[in-house]
Amino acid sequence: MNRLLDTLALYGIGLLLAVAFYYQFMLGELPCPLCALQRVGFLVAGVALILNLRSGRSPAHYGLVLLTAVAAGSASLRQIALHVVPGTGSYGSALFGFHFYTWAFVGYGTLVVYVGVMLLVGGRVPDSARPRPLSAFEVGACALLVGLAAANVIAFLLECGLGPCPDDPTRYLWLPRSR
Repeated sequence: MNRLLDTLALYGIGLLLAVAFYYQFMLGELPCPLCALQRVGFLVAGVALILNLRSGRSPAHYGLVLLTAVAAGSASLRQIALHVVPGTGSYGSALFGFHFYTWAFVGYGTLVVYVGVMLLVGGRVPDSARPRPLSAFEVGACALLVGLAAANVIAFLLECGLGPCPDDPTRYLWLPRSR
């Protein structure tokens, strides 16, 4: 059951990142530096869940998810704080009434609760427990996350080059300007 829940959590992270990519490439909303930190946070949390699937469930892997969720959730909270003051505007479009940085904060809060529940009800992991081979469903979740990680690296290289990303990006640095 733990493997299924970790796999579903991976698909959830993948869905979050895929929606962000849709808005980036289909609607032309370039992510800001805080958005980049939030994306990286989800990717690192996903890698920790992949470690659970590949190497066996471990409190250390869940600890990595927890630390990542707290750190990247802080970036989300910072961005919420930047835009909560009346008259400061917001960054990007809203989805179901909330901006992506707010959804990211909700996602990180969900990961914190998820890790807490998994550590409480997961039971002790025997030292001799060997992980079994991945099912096609699990391989799909891992492949989705690895593909999204690679796509994020490429997208941020195109947007920022090898330097810092602009605070309010308006174009891709490494793509020719359209007329």
